[in-house]
Formats: sequence, structure tokens, C-alpha cells
Amino acid sequence: KSFPADAVIIATGGPGLIFGKSTNSMICTGSAVSACYQQGAKYANGEFIQVHPTSIPGEDKLRLMSESARGEGGRVWVPRQAGDKRGAASIPEKERWYFLEEKYPAYGNLVPRDIATREIFQVCLDGHGINGENQVYLDLTHIPAETLDRKLGAILEIYEMFVGDDPRHVPMRIFPGVHYSMGGLWVDHDQRTNIPGLLAAGECDYSVHGANRLGANSLVSCVYGGFIAAPAAIEFAQNVERNGADGSKIYDDELKRQQEINNTLIKQPGSENQYLIHDEMGKWMTDNVTVVRYNDRLQATDAKLLELLDRYDHISLNDSNMWATAALPHARQLQNMIELARVITLGALNRNESRGAHYKPDFPNRDDDNFMKTTIAEYSGEGPVISYEAIDVSLITPRKRDYSKGKKEEGSKVAPSVASQVDGKLKSEAAAAGLPVPDGATQTPELGWDANKPEISNPAVWNSNKEEVDRTVFGEGESRREQGKAIEDAGGKSDKL
Repeated sequence: KSFPADAVIIATGGPGLIFGKSTNSMICTGSAVSACYQQGAKYANGEFIQVHPTSIPGEDKLRLMSESARGEGGRVWVPRQAGDKRGAASIPEKERWYFLEEKYPAYGNLVPRDIATREIFQVCLDGHGINGENQVYLDLTHIPAETLDRKLGAILEIYEMFVGDDPRHVPMRIFPGVHYSMGGLWVDHDQRTNIPGLLAAGECDYSVHGANRLGANSLVSCVYGGFIAAPAAIEFAQNVERNGADGSKIYDDELKRQQEINNTLIKQPGSENQYLIHDEMGKWMTDNVTVVRYNDRLQATDAKLLELLDRYDHISLNDSNMWATAALPHARQLQNMIELARVITLGALNRNESRGAHYKPDFPNRDDDNFMKTTIAEYSGEGPVISYEAIDVSLITPRKRDYSKGKKEEGSKVAPSVASQVDGKLKSEAAAAGLPVPDGATQTPELGWDANKPEISNPAVWNSNKEEVDRTVFGEGESRREQGKAIEDAGGKSDKL
């Protein structure tokens, strides 16, 4: 069903089905954003695809085993002896390889997703997977059952439902799975794409996560994106200038064009099966454009995608019934998925470095001189044209991620926090920008200028006085604490204290 509108907000989630199976919903095809991209919308950072380290396989899709399982003490391991066929309970502690804990002693099982994913992937590639398969153990059996039920009940229920084992007594078997797209439609600070009247929010826009989303930060893009996009769409719709254009005719012409595409697909004879094409695309994308990327394989994948586009022109739906047909929507989505898969693949091919979720063994280091930039893909009619936009890092200097040792071990070499980086040569710039720079503030290694370590650390807030921090962050007048106290004094209940 189609509807005319002066402003549209795209909020269709990620492109998980491009990879065949993912932890995404089965409706997350990326088709809508691909359709926008093919009509002129810029697509940004497509190559940054997050693969979650812990998922369980299924015939239909992958199911997420939340990081909270590791956060509550879950341990990842495999048998030390490759090819060990014994069950988990029969393998003594000394013959278990807790590889994350050994390689990253300061962080252990809590290393970021991309690190954990690559390590699990490599361990299995080296033949240490359970029974030689692409699986490792995520072990919760050492945690009291009542603690697991209280804190991880939903996870236990999901695993037991789809696998049949009880994680309280049997270690879970997991493997990385495609989970999230950091890339998406390019938007400005008001969630507006480069097409007037078209906005985007949530996972389908690129604006929040850079090269590697942090755990639970999808909530930020969903809540913030929607909070900003809605009033921006209303404002645009209320002030749209039609310049003499007949909106109803434009709408009717496009509706007719879309119906003609549907009719052509339904009547089209052909020898190709759309579901086999989708399956081939998913396997090629999962094998070559996820955890580890090599340029020769990326080139081969793009060649395969071009082949699939050619074969798509010869599909036969074998379903002429327009009522409740699943074949027609899938066929429409499939072409869009292949076009978007090329954006992801060529973006990865062109980025000869390793950054966040994008990892190339042939280019293992970050290259800030050439690639501290946002990737922009624009549709040419023949495929994506790749360009780059510079990223403003004037206030926060990027630093190298190193999880081989903790901050306490680094001693005086502790990397400064966001707040403490706005120091020295930047002080005068901050003052010129109108940011408060108190004379008495003292710098601390972990919290920059917040000498008394208040709850809120903000690069533009260097006050050591808690009440002043509240006033600066929450606005003029009463501080958060003062407002809460006034409510309590009046007999109410406040969450501000």
C-alpha cells in the first residue's frame, strides 16, 4: 500500500538478510534504504558491519546470546587439543583453553565485540572449534543457578527452547553472527538525508556509531534519532514549497510505475529461482565480507553480485496470485539487497586499513591519514560511486585501542579521557568558544578536570563543584539536586536525587 506524503521518515532497521542469516528480524532486508539510495540518497559507511561474537545457529535465522552472559561471568573456551571429541563435562579444567582470558588478561571475556568475534573466528579456523566445527563454548555452569535465573533468565529460556540443552548445567555452543550495521543513509544533525523531505532514524542511518557500535548503543540511535527526526519532518512538511509542482500527478505517475514493475515480475518467464539467488548472495557475503576481509575475495564477491544481478533478470516467481503472495515482495526486495550488498562490498574493498568492525589482515593497522573519513556511496545507475568526507576530530584526539593490558598496568601512560584531552593548546580555543575554564580545576588521569569525580564528566564542564556541574549540564537556575529537594520537601517523590 502506498501513501502520499510531504515528508517521510525511514526507520526500517538494518540489512541483516543481505547476509542470508543474521540476528536481525526476518524483515530487516535493507530494501527500503537501498531503494532510497538508488533514487539519489547518499549511503554512508556501508562497510562497517558488526558481527556479534555470541549467537546460536538456526535453520531460519541466528539468535543472539546477549553480552550480558559474559558480563555476568560467562567464560569462552575450547578444548586445548584440536579435534578433542569429548563432551564438555569430560574435559578437565587444565585441558580447557580460555583463549580470551589468556590473550587479553586485563579484560578477558569482556573485550569488545569485534575483538571477541575475530578471536572466536580464528580459533575455529585453526581447527580448535568444538568437534572441529564452527562453535566454541560459552560456559555459565560455574555460576549459581539462582543467579542465572534472576539475571539471565530470558537468555537461558531462549537457548533451551531452540537448542534443547540447559545452560545451567551444559555450556552453550555459540559462534559469531551478523548483528548490526553501523552504516546507513547519510543524515545531518537533524536526521535529514540529502533528499529534501526524506529523513532517517535508527539503525538505517549512519550517524551515531562510527566504525564499531558499543553494546546497547542502538538505543541511543533509536531514541535520539526518533526524537530529532519527528519534529524535523513536521517542520519540513509545514513549510514545503511546491513551486507549482502537481503533487498528485507525481504520486499517480510513480504508483503506476511501481505497479508496472510488479506486473512484469509476475508475468515474467524465466529459469532462475529467486530464493537460490538470495541464498548464494548470503553465503558469499557471510564468507567474504564479515569478520575477516581480503581484497581478492572482495573483488570476487562483487563479481558474483554482478552475476546475481544479471541472473535476477531471468527469475520466475511461479506465483501469479496477487493476493497474499510472498514471492513478489521478496523479488522486489532481492534486487535492492543485491544493489546494497555492492555498496557494502566495494566500501570494504576501497578501505585499505583495519578500523573497528572492518578488519583486513593485509592492512592490520588503522590509517588515519587516508581513512579517518566517512565513506559516501552514491548510485550511478551502474553501481556505487565511492567518495569520502573528512571527520572533525578537533576536540577529541583518536587514540589506539589496546586491550592487551589495563589502565592500571599502563601507569603514567594512561590515555587521557575525553575531558582531559581538552587541555593545554586547546584551552585557549575552548575559552574562545565560550566554554568555562575554571582557574582552580585540577587534572586527574581518569576524569580529566573533574577533580572531585562527580557523576557527570563532560569535555565542556570542568567545574569541580557538584552543584555547578548540575547547573552547567541541566541549565540555568536550580541544580538537579536542588530541584529534587524542592519536590521532596513538597511531599512528592523525585528521581532527581
